[in-house]
This record gives sequence, structure tokens and C-alpha cells, in this order.
Amino acid sequence: MVQGVCLTVAAPLSGGFTADVSPETLARSTLGSLRIGARVNLERAVRLSDRLGGHLVLGHVDAAVAVVAVKAGREFWTARVAVPASLTPEVAPKGSVAVDGVSLTVAATGNGWFEVALIPTTLAATTLKELKEGARVNLETDVLAKYARRALEGRRLSVAELLAGPGDATD
Repeated sequence: MVQGVCLTVAAPLSGGFTADVSPETLARSTLGSLRIGARVNLERAVRLSDRLGGHLVLGHVDAAVAVVAVKAGREFWTARVAVPASLTPEVAPKGSVAVDGVSLTVAATGNGWFEVALIPTTLAATTLKELKEGARVNLETDVLAKYARRALEGRRLSVAELLAGPGDATD
């Protein structure tokens, strides 16, 4: 992954690689705005049999979103990130998101935003220490939230079904 975007190496190069990037990827991510020499987060693919150090990050970016605010402390920082209304149901306090490919826990949510706490290790090992208000970042919501939302989409219960206990509803 490059900045949280799943890319396939098309050709290895000395000190790097090339990858094919689709118009869909360019439209949903910040890859098109990167300049030569820009620092990026890189993450190799993990096998599902490997030990995970966070949640599953697929590299399937949902949107490029704005950083609303960054509060830098002595060691610990917080970042407030915009979330489009269409993705709000997939972002929950204590849930997981990926920002520029970095697995993070949602600390708080509000109308059109969420906050993450950035620990010293994350700040030292990623590009997130360079976050500035107004910058755009790649957002990937949690894959489990996506599937839960999809399973519930269109499922509307009647008042009778809601009042009936499990197993009491009629089909």
C-alpha cells in the first residue's frame, strides 16, 4: 500500500517500483496530488496467517477527506478529520479507520467529523506527524462496518416486528 492505497507492483525498479493506477483510484484518493520525493506511508501486503498489529486495512480507499484540525501535544496528538455523510454510519467511537493507510482507533465522533489520537510510536513511524489543517488524507472505513452496513441496508422492520421478540415475528 502507498498512502493507504492498494497497488500492485507492475515493475520493480532500483529503489522503487511502478504501479498502474486506475481513474477510480485517482478520483477517490490523494495519489494524483503526490509530487516526486513526497514522503509516503508504505505497507507490504500481509498474509491472513500473519499476526496483525491493527485492524484489517485493505487499501480500498473510500474517499480523500480534509483534516479539520490537528492538536499537537508534547507526545500525544489528536487529529480531527472530516467524514462525508455517506460514510458516517461506518465510523464509530472505538471503531477502526485507516488514515493514509495507518490503522487508527476512533476516539470521538461528531457531525461530519471524527477524531483519532496519535501516539508517539505512530507519529515517529508514519507521515501523520506532518498533518496540517486543510490537508487531504485517504480515508478507509473498517471493512467489518462496511459488511454490517450492507447486510442491514434496505432491511426495514415494521413496528410489530420491532415489538415482537426474537422468534416471535411472523413471515
